[in-house]
Amino acid sequence: MNGISKLKVLVADDEQVIANTLAMILIASNYNARAVYSGETAVEMARTFQPDALISDVIMPGKSGIETALEVMAMLPSCKILLFSGQAATADLLKEARAQNHEFEVLSKPVHPKDLLARLQVTCAPA
Repeated sequence: MNGISKLKVLVADDEQVIANTLAMILIASNYNARAVYSGETAVEMARTFQPDALISDVIMPGKSGIETALEVMAMLPSCKILLFSGQAATADLLKEARAQNHEFEVLSKPVHPKDLLARLQVTCAPA
């Protein structure tokens, strides 16, 4: 990514305060970030916003973060995925994703802003 354009990051969490806070932290760190509050909305937004990265909670009503990640990856293969969760049910969903040959990194909630930014920088670094 050149220094002229900002990385676009889509943040999905059903807890609006968390999604909005993460987006504000990212914007303050020079990312072009948008917050959405469901997996369904994340998939819709990804079509038009075309994010470089998706940061999503794993456990959400309706479409889980893993289902959301798989759909966004199918649409935007170069989109990087970072998941976070504070719930034990995440393990079962990750097992299902692994069965489909997808490996996702999961950060524990609450995630410290410095940890999130560091992880995002590593994840989105050019190969």
